[in-house]
Amino acid sequence: MLNKLNHFIQRWMPILTPLSLVVGVILEDIGQHLLFLVAWLFAFMTLVSGLKMNFRDVKVFTKYPKTILFTIAFLHILMPLWAYGLSQWVFDDHLLMIGFILSVAVPTGVTSVIWVTIGRGNIPLCLAIILIDTLLAPIIMPALLHLFVGETIQIDTMSLIMDLIWMIVLPSLLGIVINEVSKGQIQRKYGAVLAPLSKLCLFGVIMINSSAIAPYLKNINSELALVIGIVFALAVSGYLIAFIIGYIVWKDRTIATTFLFTAGMRNIAVGVIIATTYFPAKVAMPVVFGMLFQQILASVFNKLNERQVTKV
Repeated sequence: MLNKLNHFIQRWMPILTPLSLVVGVILEDIGQHLLFLVAWLFAFMTLVSGLKMNFRDVKVFTKYPKTILFTIAFLHILMPLWAYGLSQWVFDDHLLMIGFILSVAVPTGVTSVIWVTIGRGNIPLCLAIILIDTLLAPIIMPALLHLFVGETIQIDTMSLIMDLIWMIVLPSLLGIVINEVSKGQIQRKYGAVLAPLSKLCLFGVIMINSSAIAPYLKNINSELALVIGIVFALAVSGYLIAFIIGYIVWKDRTIATTFLFTAGMRNIAVGVIIATTYFPAKVAMPVVFGMLFQQILASVFNKLNERQVTKV
């Protein structure tokens, strides 16, 4: 039954994700009282993801160092610069600009491993990218935010680093240690229970945090429509550029597939938490809306990738 539930959630994630956002907006008053749960839910999700990894994943770095470094540079240099330039050109609003930068400054999405598996990519390489990028998050995210907005908005960098360590690094390391000590038995024994629970936690995080932007969503206007449009453009361009680069740079289609999804996906939930914790609610708008398109676009580009593979 749990396996069926997990497959159902996985299949309908492109629908359930935006639905969670809508429910959160409708239940705004309830969500605001549950904000204290968000960090705990996210830490649990990260712990469950860590159970799928082991320290041997880092050894892949010695085999694909350029690929891993290139992916991290794409995620945290190219895309933030593109988001900064585009948002500054379109909007005369510093808070929205911060939101767009934050939406692409977060680590790669843990769910990218699902799409790499579906697309028959290099799973060990994918896990290594997720692990390394996740562990670097407490350094990269504060640095990017300070670089782009540090002069105009004061950020409690130390608190941000500690939150990232608590929500991402420690649960990941704990999950890896448990997996290593149990020799994978915990994941094999309880994976069927933990997988759907983790996804339900993701929907919970989305619902609770969407209450923060509820006032903006209740007043639909041209600015909101434009924000959603630019979020969509950034998401599409991220996947599209990664798709094109992957097939130009790598002859190995499994590597190109892995790069496509690790470069296209984002751990948006952590971005929402950071946005709602450290900035005014308006900053969270571009971040939250990224959840609307991520899974749908992954599905679309998986189809394009399959067609490209059959041509080669």
